[in-house]
Amino acid sequence: MVSPYVYAPGTRLSLAELGAARLDGDVVEVGEAFMPADAVESPEIRAASLRPLVAQGLALTHESAAWVHGALSEPPLRHSVQRCTERRRNHVLDPRLRYRDLQLPASETVRLGGMPVSNRVRTLCDLLRADAAAGDGPRAGAVAMIGMFPDILADARVALACGGPLPHKRRALAWLESWPVRTT
Repeated sequence: MVSPYVYAPGTRLSLAELGAARLDGDVVEVGEAFMPADAVESPEIRAASLRPLVAQGLALTHESAAWVHGALSEPPLRHSVQRCTERRRNHVLDPRLRYRDLQLPASETVRLGGMPVSNRVRTLCDLLRADAAAGDGPRAGAVAMIGMFPDILADARVALACGGPLPHKRRALAWLESWPVRTT
């Protein structure tokens, strides 16, 4: 179901009408769409705003998922998506997307705004492994996820430790082990 608070250009209103409404202060931009200026920007609205960009069978991951979950205040320039169905893609995707072909298990996704999104634990693990691949320490996305959702640290440690062989898993796990766990 499409959110009644998300206006994608060309659905209920044209891009010109939405642009005029934005100038009047009636709507604001969110992701690839618009929402009423007086509505609260929630994870459901953020996810639904990406529906015009993301095809069915793809889930939002990495920085895109961190933005949807509310850890990042601004969406990434290129959204990260991953296949969440058994069927592989056979056509070129939008250049604004970073596509990963490995199937994302259904157990590691949540549905927000009608869109599949990697859950918080999977998002943190993916971000840490991507940061390790780049040779950096944990970057803004991973740090923001830990800051916003400190209760997922223990679950992320277990997910990485018990998961199968993954690239850059050891370094990501070492970073997680060095992070203090809050007991409040």
